[in-house]
Amino acid sequence: QVQLVESGGGFVQAGDSVRLSCAASGRIFESSLPGWFRQAPGKEREFVAVEGWRDSSPLYADSVKGRFTISRDDAKNTVYLQMNSLKPEETALYYCTTTPFSKWGSTAARDVGPWGQGTQGTVSS
Repeated sequence: QVQLVESGGGFVQAGDSVRLSCAASGRIFESSLPGWFRQAPGKEREFVAVEGWRDSSPLYADSVKGRFTISRDDAKNTVYLQMNSLKPEETALYYCTTTPFSKWGSTAARDVGPWGQGTQGTVSS
């Protein structure tokens, strides 16, 4: 069974940068597109970013465009989320997941999976 393990979360100040990592135990990134969601306390899980498919660029939530970047290292079977200029309202549990090719473009949590256990990111003002 494929496992996704996130790391890199922590406690930072507003305006800081953090890079999250997601290591996959299997070859799932060869048959689906890695992405990230987040869930703030008391809120629903929301889409953050997903890799581009074919000739398309990665997709980002409007709230993170220009500040977050998704990338991958195939040799390490790892996906990253570089987050810059973080804001306190971005305090959340950040989840790694994958999107089937057929669902690329969807930002709904119900269309993706499996999920990692999440890594907590806390942004202090």
